[in-house]
Amino acid sequence: MEAGILLPLPTSSSPLSHPPPPSVILTQDELKKIAAYKAVEYVESGMVLGLGTGSTAKHAVDRIGELLKQGQLQNIVGIPTSKKTHEQALSLGIPLSDLDSHPVLDLAIDGADEVDPHLNLVKGRGGSLLREKMVEGACKKFVCIVDESKLVKHVGGSGLAMPVEIVPFCWKFTAKKLQDLFEYAGCVGKLRTFVENGKPFVTDNGNYIVDLYFQKDMGDLKAASDAILQLPGVVEHGMFLDMATTVIVAGELGITFISVDEQSCRHEKIKTQRGHPRTRHILESAVDEAERDVAAKKREGDHAVAKRRCREKTEEFAVEEAERDAAVEKREGDPAIARRRCREKKSLVLGG
Repeated sequence: MEAGILLPLPTSSSPLSHPPPPSVILTQDELKKIAAYKAVEYVESGMVLGLGTGSTAKHAVDRIGELLKQGQLQNIVGIPTSKKTHEQALSLGIPLSDLDSHPVLDLAIDGADEVDPHLNLVKGRGGSLLREKMVEGACKKFVCIVDESKLVKHVGGSGLAMPVEIVPFCWKFTAKKLQDLFEYAGCVGKLRTFVENGKPFVTDNGNYIVDLYFQKDMGDLKAASDAILQLPGVVEHGMFLDMATTVIVAGELGITFISVDEQSCRHEKIKTQRGHPRTRHILESAVDEAERDVAAKKREGDHAVAKRRCREKTEEFAVEEAERDAAVEKREGDPAIARRRCREKKSLVLGG
């Protein structure tokens, strides 16, 4: 089983209350599912959607199919980013089309292998990077969904693959050129193969993939992108630069929404239900407490109080996170830097 996240259940100060049930452990896949379900909330009837590929995007496609079946969504058209997603969508009854018929899409939802602080992405470890980039580059909005393990300080920072799709002809020649291009970053290029038989992995487009592994930051990403694409034999790379408009991150402390358009960051706490210690119930209770307060106050007619409470709860959550980060910095490094970073985060949240 993949690494789990431990979430405490709410407790009561009343001596007469029953003791809370055991803490709920969320697997990485369950965090992905929570992020995916939140992303589908952006979908509206009548939209043309880019349907992503991979373990996280699969949950979003499943959810869209479920809502269509229930009648909560209507007149949806999907543009799949891989043969696998095409088959999944067909099995769910999602109407499909292509970019020839719909050159502009309303929204795309997909996962990512890495997300840097500027919302630049690495994608394609599942092998669908070319079609993903074509579809997601044609969208008005691109919502990226990840769990917190995908967050990195810089592109390539995970030490895992940054894929490049290449033509099979003289692939060794192209792979060597790619590796030499980033020699300064300690780059190693490897042809992607199947473990069981050593045969090359072949994309939906009939191409090979060379995975680049970096020991250091490659630097200027746009310059790196241009340099890769100028090499003969290269089809496309897995850096998705300045493409995501919103990133939804599911993690230990809840859901984080990071929006480029609104230049904002919003948090939601993952809450677990009493009496349901098993993790399959987590999606039923992944609703932000502040949003519920807002809904209640709107029903009562007090909009100002509702907005204020929502703002206060969001600020409180973010300040707590800043203080936790500062504590980590203090343990691991310079206390002065820790204090400064804490002040900066609080200032960003509170607008001071």
